[in-house]
Amino acid sequence: MLDRITSMQGFVRVATLGGFSAAARSLGLSQTMVTKHVVALEERLGVKLFRRTTRTVTLTEAGRRYLESCERILAEIEEAEQAAVADHLEPRGLLRLAVPVVFGNREIAPLLADFAKLNPAVSIDLGLNDRVVDLVEEGWDMAVRIGVLKDSTLIARRIAACRVVQCASPDYLARRGTPRLARDLADHDCLGYTLPGPAAAERWNLGVNGEISVPINPKLKANNGEALRAAAVAGLGIISQPTFIVGDDIRAGRLTIIRLEHPPMRLLGVHAVLPPGRNAPAKVKAFTEFLALRFWPEPPWDRGLALD
Repeated sequence: MLDRITSMQGFVRVATLGGFSAAARSLGLSQTMVTKHVVALEERLGVKLFRRTTRTVTLTEAGRRYLESCERILAEIEEAEQAAVADHLEPRGLLRLAVPVVFGNREIAPLLADFAKLNPAVSIDLGLNDRVVDLVEEGWDMAVRIGVLKDSTLIARRIAACRVVQCASPDYLARRGTPRLARDLADHDCLGYTLPGPAAAERWNLGVNGEISVPINPKLKANNGEALRAAAVAGLGIISQPTFIVGDDIRAGRLTIIRLEHPPMRLLGVHAVLPPGRNAPAKVKAFTEFLALRFWPEPPWDRGLALD
């Protein structure tokens, strides 16, 4: 079966140029092929589109009506193709972005006004959620993920380093003392994170690669790092969280870093993650590059912290 769009294009060229040979030259096809396309249209529609003589080709009444429809349809197709190409050349359209709750509130949301100034044709749907969303099934253009990426089919770019520290308020440390060894944590009140990660509710991972597992006594368990941070600042216990959550409190003296004999685990970083097998549209590329320029090589949440 001949391609219907090409058949429409051939018909329109014959009608506007007044002949099959001229239409064939303009389309880069043979005159025979253009004739086949027009005949195929006439057979599909069950009407004659042209009156043909040895010297002239003129439209029938049905042909004139069909020409108007074809010109409109082909113009819409051309417009749709140009829009699709433009989406990959110029940042535009709706960007659906999934981000962890605390990181999104603290580090992403404050940057969106600057991004909007640089990319006025892009609007953003910001989804804040600590679960791992399915980018394809749920229709997200991209996500920001922290730590280990379990799905190897995703396209990922590391845009920032991510460090974890153990810390507590000066008040708590004055009352309970400062632990020096990992085993000392068993005698302290710790604040456990109930979602999967290196600072879980019952055990913390220490060592650069998380190779040392230490049991903790959870005074409080929560599925949100911001809640744990607030409790630690209030003196409830020791927290083990990324520096983007506790960095401001450390700089302000509300929390003090605890240095054990084993270093904190280093997460693999902050990643911009895209669905697999896609040529990323310009809006995704623009936002990824925007974040990388602000977070690399030293993320703003680590500035001024004595981490090593």
